[in-house]
Amino acid sequence: MGQSRRLAAVLRRLRSAFAASSAVFVFATIPAAGEAACDLGVVELRGDWGRASFQVEVADTEPTRKLGLMHRDHLAVGRGMLFVFERTGPVSFWMKNTRMPLDMLFMDESGRVVFIHERATPYETRSIHGGDSIRYVLEVNGGVAELYGIKAGTEARHVSFEQRLAVWPCQPG
Repeated sequence: MGQSRRLAAVLRRLRSAFAASSAVFVFATIPAAGEAACDLGVVELRGDWGRASFQVEVADTEPTRKLGLMHRDHLAVGRGMLFVFERTGPVSFWMKNTRMPLDMLFMDESGRVVFIHERATPYETRSIHGGDSIRYVLEVNGGVAELYGIKAGTEARHVSFEQRLAVWPCQPG
């Protein structure tokens, strides 16, 4: 299926899934070919499934990582939270006080997705282990990974990633 037809199909599914809501949604965008500069507020993803970008809040301190997306009732489509850790290592999350299902994309130090936990259950206190060599985690609405076809091996880029290690580095803007 061509990229434009695939995008149209994705958009139809998103509209159907959220038709009952009166909220205004911002859809993830497909970056234009040749687009190179990274933005602090955007995580870009690419893989054999296509490309997408998400507007993100960055949680790069202990207090912001601990709070995460807890106590929120809604996360707009095309939005997410990027967790940035100082060092690569074992990372686990839980959903205590998190009111909405989330997909968690666990990435290594190069920005490659190594594990995806789909549709994490709200308020669940069991630990979700993402792996032993994790540096970044992107949380988005539950079901987004399946909707786009995002899977392990997907490459991500963001200005917070260590560019010398990045599988998809930011280019000077």
